[in-house]
Amino acid sequence: MSADLRVAVAGLGTMGTAMVGTLVKAGYAPVLWNRTAKAAEAIGGGLVVAPSAAAAAESVDVIISSLADDDAVRRVYLGEDGVVAGAQPGLVAVDTSTVDPLTAREVAEAFAGSGAFYLDAPVSGSVPLVLAAGLTVMVGGEATALERARPVLDALAKAVYHMGDNGAGATIKLAVNALVHATNTAIAEALVLAEASGVDRELAYEVFANGAGASPFLLYKQDAFLRPEDAPVAFSLDLVAKDLRLIVGLADRSGVPMQQALTNLTLAEAAIESGLGTRDMSIIAEHLRG
Repeated sequence: MSADLRVAVAGLGTMGTAMVGTLVKAGYAPVLWNRTAKAAEAIGGGLVVAPSAAAAAESVDVIISSLADDDAVRRVYLGEDGVVAGAQPGLVAVDTSTVDPLTAREVAEAFAGSGAFYLDAPVSGSVPLVLAAGLTVMVGGEATALERARPVLDALAKAVYHMGDNGAGATIKLAVNALVHATNTAIAEALVLAEASGVDRELAYEVFANGAGASPFLLYKQDAFLRPEDAPVAFSLDLVAKDLRLIVGLADRSGVPMQQALTNLTLAEAAIESGLGTRDMSIIAEHLRG
């Protein structure tokens, strides 16, 4: 750890809160900010709670954010009391949210001339990997800014990739999530097909896990697919649909056909309409059974 780096975390949902715990274990004492102050105060541990995102930013060297969507990122960064308003020369803002590359570039431009830097740095991995410091981070932005923030990212991640200029991190995250969401749907369809044809669910999944289609995601989601009634929400179906809309939008702008993503979006939206939006993404299998 670089002991002289002061750190803040903005946005204390499940991912942001997990990041705080991992950073504390690594020896940091992050300043906290959340739109709902009670969420920040509940973490405790003697950590400082900032009254605004601007106040959090102006007191640290690196601020990490984990936010729900593009609107939240614009609000937290570009609002009157947002991160940009409090940015001091040398600050590196690291946004781990999954957003449109256009949003990442818009926020990066707002830092121009401030002497501060913005990195779009979405992550691959959910809460268990945050807690194990096992995330994969994909970074768009200035290489020198990344090197300044790297000790903090290294406390959270097993791998950090510099993808290019601002927007490149957001772009590769959408590509990664296109693959993840396709895999999730494929597992659900294969499992329900096997069950509907008379094969035991657990036995079918064991074959998947030891066959040519095995993957880290398939192994990680085994309990969620086998026991959907007990599955913790690692990534909600609402967020899956949000991601797929961003993926389809980027594909349209890039002139790339994404038929599988379109089909997955239609399926996710149908499951959400049936009331499953807050459930874990693996609930797609239950929707197909229904």
